[in-house]
Amino acid sequence: MTDRPSDPTRPADLWAAVDELWAWLETHGAHGGETGLVLRMLKLTEEVGEVAQAVIGATGQNPRKGVTHTWDDVGGELCDVVITALVALRTLTPDARQVFERHLAGVVARSPGPPAAPPLP
Repeated sequence: MTDRPSDPTRPADLWAAVDELWAWLETHGAHGGETGLVLRMLKLTEEVGEVAQAVIGATGQNPRKGVTHTWDDVGGELCDVVITALVALRTLTPDARQVFERHLAGVVARSPGPPAAPPLP
């Protein structure tokens, strides 16, 4: 693993951090090969479930439990989903950054963008 920045408030380079997390999981994971790949993909379902749990907790939807989370908790859980997805993508391909950036460019190109300005009178 690479050295961590001396300032823990300094954000890490996204793709370096993804590579570091991937390398650590590859070394310490209980399963490798196709089983490890499938389990890493399934981890996304767990993380998305935690987003749902946090939303339910932030809204107090469960009357038995009441309000148990904040919207900051929801944001943190969403970050966990993104991190897990990027590490899963890195597990699928060593070219994760290029695959992601190419896909993102395609999604952006398909988006409708801002609404057109109304015609002048």
